[in-house]
Amino acid sequence: MGTPDFAVASLDALVKAGFDIVGVITTPDKPAGRGQKIQESAVKKYAKEHHLYILQPEKLKAPEFLKELKALEADLQVVVAFRMLPEAVWNMPKLGTINLHASLLPQYRGAAPINWAILNGEKESGVTTFFLKHEIDTGDILFYEKVDITDDMTAGQLHDELMLIGAKLLTETVKAIKEGNYEEKPQDEFDIAVLKHAPKIFKDDCKINWNQPVQKVYNHIRGLSPYPAAFTYLQDKTFKIFTGLKENATVNIQPGEYLTDGKTFLKFAALDGYISVKEIQLEGKKRMQIDEFLRGVKL
Repeated sequence: MGTPDFAVASLDALVKAGFDIVGVITTPDKPAGRGQKIQESAVKKYAKEHHLYILQPEKLKAPEFLKELKALEADLQVVVAFRMLPEAVWNMPKLGTINLHASLLPQYRGAAPINWAILNGEKESGVTTFFLKHEIDTGDILFYEKVDITDDMTAGQLHDELMLIGAKLLTETVKAIKEGNYEEKPQDEFDIAVLKHAPKIFKDDCKINWNQPVQKVYNHIRGLSPYPAAFTYLQDKTFKIFTGLKENATVNIQPGEYLTDGKTFLKFAALDGYISVKEIQLEGKKRMQIDEFLRGVKL
């Protein structure tokens, strides 16, 4: 059960490991983009290419879907970047339902763990496999794998690394369950003083607050790059910043004001330094490097 590219890597790893995939559950096709063309999920595209049986329920509690799901007689259900499941679904297989989550649980439960780890300036993240229970992301942990977050890593780069490591860990988890060779560890047994959460990110969360330390602003930009992307306003237009360099320096202008030579650099002031913008996108325009942008826009 999955939807985006992150889930495709896990499905591919299970197929290549020789497991019998009796069904693939993904979201219904929907219109997207300017032309509102009907789009298939990344998981559906992969499943079609590999001739796997596909179900695309609108409602997970619908009796007809539950009947179809039961008819598959799956021993185990695997969930990667999908939807919240009702108990009638996750409690169906005899071996249960496992989930791959892109954080080191119990930290960063929720919809956007990759983004929030970088937004909060974490130095490590990872992936965790666990059995599903009632409350979201709270089931007993099976296995986990850690990765380092470098100082300049973006959410997109961390996503790609966790996607591959997660696929490998998930395959190892399924093998362990098949062999009965695993232990479950309840999440409340982990000694963690402060639990950090990873709620869904909305547009308001993406607006840059320049009136804070430059490190915080830098984390904000890389934690939202490339999607949904941090933004500010420039000449009354929305201006997305994908990458930038952090400069610790004495600031002689107000936070949010900028310096530019009109040709090669554009940097915004924070409280104790500057963000020198490298990759940007002005509302209605394509994403571009800063020198290319400055050639077309007079500031």
